[in-house]
Amino acid sequence: MTSWKKQLGDRIPEQLAGEVDLFEGQIELKKQGKIDDKIFAETRLRRGVYGQRYDNGLRDDGTGQKTLEFPCGDLTKGPDTVWDAPGMMRIKIPFGKLTADQLDVLSELAEENSDSILHVTTRQDIQLHFIHIEEAPDMMRRLASVGITTREACGNSVRNVTACEYAGVCTTQAFDVTPYADAITKYLLGHPDVQDFGRKFKIAFSGCEDNPCGLVTFHDLGAVAHVRDGKRGFRVVVGGGLGAVPVQAKVLAEFCPEEELLPLAQAVSRVFARLGEKQSRARARIKFLVQKVGIDEFKKLVAEEREGLRPDERWTAFLDDLHSTDEKPVREAGPLPADAPAGFQKWAEHNLKPQAQDGYYVAVLKLPLGDFTSAQGRALADLAREYTGDSIRCTVEQNLAFRWLSGADALAFYERLVALQMAEAGAGTITDMTSCPGTDTCKLGISASRGVTGELRRRLTLVEDQLDPAVRNLRMKASGCFNSCGQHHAADIGFTGVSRQVGGLKVPHFNVVLGGQWTENSKSYGLVVGDIPSKNIPKAVELITKQYLDNREGDESFQAFIARVGKKEFRTVLAPIQKPPSYEEDPSYYSDWGNPREYTIGDIGVGECAGEIVPFVEFGLQEAEHQLHDAQDALEAGQAVAAAAGGFTAMVTAAKALVRHLEVQVKDDADDVVGNFKTHLHDTSVFHDPFAKGKFANYLLKMHGDKSYENATDETAHRALDEAQLFLEAAHGCYQRLTEAASAAAAE
Repeated sequence: MTSWKKQLGDRIPEQLAGEVDLFEGQIELKKQGKIDDKIFAETRLRRGVYGQRYDNGLRDDGTGQKTLEFPCGDLTKGPDTVWDAPGMMRIKIPFGKLTADQLDVLSELAEENSDSILHVTTRQDIQLHFIHIEEAPDMMRRLASVGITTREACGNSVRNVTACEYAGVCTTQAFDVTPYADAITKYLLGHPDVQDFGRKFKIAFSGCEDNPCGLVTFHDLGAVAHVRDGKRGFRVVVGGGLGAVPVQAKVLAEFCPEEELLPLAQAVSRVFARLGEKQSRARARIKFLVQKVGIDEFKKLVAEEREGLRPDERWTAFLDDLHSTDEKPVREAGPLPADAPAGFQKWAEHNLKPQAQDGYYVAVLKLPLGDFTSAQGRALADLAREYTGDSIRCTVEQNLAFRWLSGADALAFYERLVALQMAEAGAGTITDMTSCPGTDTCKLGISASRGVTGELRRRLTLVEDQLDPAVRNLRMKASGCFNSCGQHHAADIGFTGVSRQVGGLKVPHFNVVLGGQWTENSKSYGLVVGDIPSKNIPKAVELITKQYLDNREGDESFQAFIARVGKKEFRTVLAPIQKPPSYEEDPSYYSDWGNPREYTIGDIGVGECAGEIVPFVEFGLQEAEHQLHDAQDALEAGQAVAAAAGGFTAMVTAAKALVRHLEVQVKDDADDVVGNFKTHLHDTSVFHDPFAKGKFANYLLKMHGDKSYENATDETAHRALDEAQLFLEAAHGCYQRLTEAASAAAAE
């Protein structure tokens, strides 16, 4: 292995060099068994080194099927381990800004240490997969030599600070938020007040209210640029989040003057570190603290904390030179070509955005699934040097944006992209989908989100020119599990991976989520309208969009149409494709997109024909889903209390089905059901998901205890339905595990 420590020498900042040396020493201690596993796990996460799933072969190099998933380097097994299991490195790219030199180094690392693929995330990071932990320190040194750190890219820390990719060149911004995102990144990186969080903390900036680029509403801390009486400042929100139960951020300050931004963020961090949950990771995000104490009390706590802070010159030092992050064009401005070929015109329609500066444009490169190759990366770095300079931005929709492209160079730029096979049109349209890694590399993945979005992209691209503009401009996003890394809650049409059991076999499914709003910084979140077999998702998209086009009024938007007709109508539309065929009729339903292996773990017994023998528990779970659908309809009708109560009833019904499946006698009374559920399923951990532990069970226990559904508001009812949905998913998972255990016992 090449050592870069001596070769790079003075090119590595002293502080970063020391941090990497320390991490390298910790790796050696771990290999010798001299450092606690939990301590080292958090250490490597805070350095951006993750374990990853790699057993499904979706990104295999052709050497064959891999075995079980391990953390990076199999770090859980002690000093005698063989460190040959690959992992993932997440690389922080603050507000998405990349220079040409940085892109070169990232591309070299992808080729030399990874699988030659660079992946853009929804937080404007770059991820490299299939890396080996012993190579990580030298990789970090090479990154540090071009000003990049992986510190606090993961773990219980302030994650990568995101911002609108058009900041500074946007036609609708109040002002450029780039220097503020840069300042808060540098101020909080390694700050002692952000080292004792119970969970991660995400910050976002937006230059305006109306557009979605900053997406501040689902962040732990968000700042939207405003000018009041000629003075710059921000509307600051706190406590937002997607995850399993999405929450809209609350207003912390209607107008925070620019000089108060950093001390306010510090005060919020200190309150979160002191009062945030530490024992239960399920409730350790700041959104739960805000919910617990209320936004008014939280404001008071932050104000008191702010008063007690010791002054820090760094709070305002950056304001002396707000132009330090400005970018300069490398070519003269010019108009777009008057007689450009058709291919360029089609690409320019959605991929070329006029800047506020006349004669310049932002060129958006649409990346399939957020991926590009190391060879493409190096070529793009050269392209940037020639046409746009150091002004590349990773976007939250997993694309790359090249700013400061002269209109006079646009055609030549496009032709170079064609040669690189990177000139795909339709950025920001229905064919430009967002997806988390799903079952490709994520240990939490349930269904193949990348697989299904890849298939949808393929099919829709074939008919893209025939799509109605109203459909073409929809956003679709997919998450492989309930954690919402693909931001499916905020999409026009979203998908979240789930699993169902049919005739004793597991079938990959996706919950279909409708009603989310991407614009206005993600103004609203959608709700589940039904679960669909993964192989029927393309048909579901066809049915949903057809229903919209056939029944909309005038130029009615998709969100307005859903609000008018209700989600109940879409459940009827999707009903014919919800039940998969039996394995004998079509075994393809029992494997996921992009993975030929069967999704199933085992069948329920020899000789049973799928569909003929249906256990009582399956009827109970089905009834619970119908009750949840009715509750969602009640929420749409403005009946918050009825909706929340319906969500609680659905959880009770599912719990009762599971308890009876254990052959425990239980009454129809909710108190008896919940009591028996706690005794036989919660306290025994039988219900607990391997990753979520007792999180979803607590949704039922808490609602039963505090009767919060009796005084529900629209917001709390929405949250109750999200929680009920997750409880039902956990109930399906519990039933599957019980079935597998029974099957294994019978085989013995």
